[in-house]
Amino acid sequence: MRFRLNTRPLALTAAQLAVAALMLPNVASATTTPDPFFQYTGSTPLADFAPGTVLKSRTISVYIAGIKTTLQATQLVYRSTDALLRPAANVTTIFTPDCSKASCANKNKVVSYQSFYDSLNPEDGPSRAYAGGKRLPDLLPAVETVLFGKYVKNGYTVVISDTQGQKANFAAGPEYGYNTLDSIRAALNAPQLNLARDAKVAMMGYSGGAIATGWAAELAPTYAPDLKPNLIGAAYGGVLVSPEHNLTYVEGTPIWGGVMPMAVIGVARAYEIDLHPYLTARGVEVYNKMQKASIAYVLGQYRNVTWKDLVKPEYQDRTKIEPYVMAVNKVIMGTGGTPDIPLQIGQGTGGIWEGTKPSPTWGAGDGVMLAGDVRALARQFCQKGVPVEHKEWGTSHFVTMANWLPWATAWMDDRFAGKAAPQNCSSIAPGNSLAPLTYKP
Repeated sequence: MRFRLNTRPLALTAAQLAVAALMLPNVASATTTPDPFFQYTGSTPLADFAPGTVLKSRTISVYIAGIKTTLQATQLVYRSTDALLRPAANVTTIFTPDCSKASCANKNKVVSYQSFYDSLNPEDGPSRAYAGGKRLPDLLPAVETVLFGKYVKNGYTVVISDTQGQKANFAAGPEYGYNTLDSIRAALNAPQLNLARDAKVAMMGYSGGAIATGWAAELAPTYAPDLKPNLIGAAYGGVLVSPEHNLTYVEGTPIWGGVMPMAVIGVARAYEIDLHPYLTARGVEVYNKMQKASIAYVLGQYRNVTWKDLVKPEYQDRTKIEPYVMAVNKVIMGTGGTPDIPLQIGQGTGGIWEGTKPSPTWGAGDGVMLAGDVRALARQFCQKGVPVEHKEWGTSHFVTMANWLPWATAWMDDRFAGKAAPQNCSSIAPGNSLAPLTYKP
């Protein structure tokens, strides 16, 4: 993949992006033909390949918000692992500098950027968008060029995986982590990228991207110990720590209410749980409508939907649903292991700006993520010797991203410069209990 430094493909203005969004057809009327490139159809079983093995590759012209640019990128189909620890294939998109036209001094500085594309539709992955997607959800990766575009323009290698996998298992954190780590392995393994084996990799992501970044940091020591010489840090913000807590925080809220059923569907899909025995007629209606829902079509659409609406009376207490308890305990951050790299974790507390009141049980958040859970996670890692820099802003989820980005990029730059990682563990206030649920038949 080649990045031409004498072009300005990433300089789309906000107005241009808005116009592009209006031009993209609605998901209800658009027909999407799945791109066969993304599926592995080889005769060799996936189990015969090591995680991170490159299965296919191609060079694409990059589209941003449905607009073709002069950028080129490499897409790799690679072997990874799903939530149930089975072999799976996934895809990643990688930007690298054109060393024949510009300096490659930063080529072996690799940013693993995790997208917040948040969807139950595999066709909404960033790799589909960059390959020419023309639907509203394809605008989200375009907006994200603002977040990682600095690194592309400065000649870094940038890796952007479809972190939710080929089934779009929204909120299934461990699967996000496996896909992220294996995308880094694939980039290092791809001969056409010509990356040094000791290339330094920093991970970053916000919101849905924070799920992938945080889980990758936790899982790396046990799942990908071979990446220890490469990984130098992880910066993430707007963090989903305990989905069970977040369900009670966001249900019925004006903007974020639909995230509750999205997460339940995504985690159930990842762990192959049949939800139908528990659902009311309304629950079945929402379940069917959301099977391929992007967050672009969910925000603000489910303001009055609560758990009580979706499940039968005997299952109002979620601890009585054994498969739910099993699955939701598997996606609590901090249960995947202890990172052996420095972390930077940011979180907002002004959720009331987006219409989400503080939880009587779990406290304030940014509208969708709970600040007390994030503090508890940071303190847990601090107690295990991980250098953690933690910060809160009194802003909502969307606004906090604007505060987080310059803070995170400055921290990332310092990691690539070899500076000692800062930490403020002693000043992080106590948070919520992250204890797992107990099944109560």
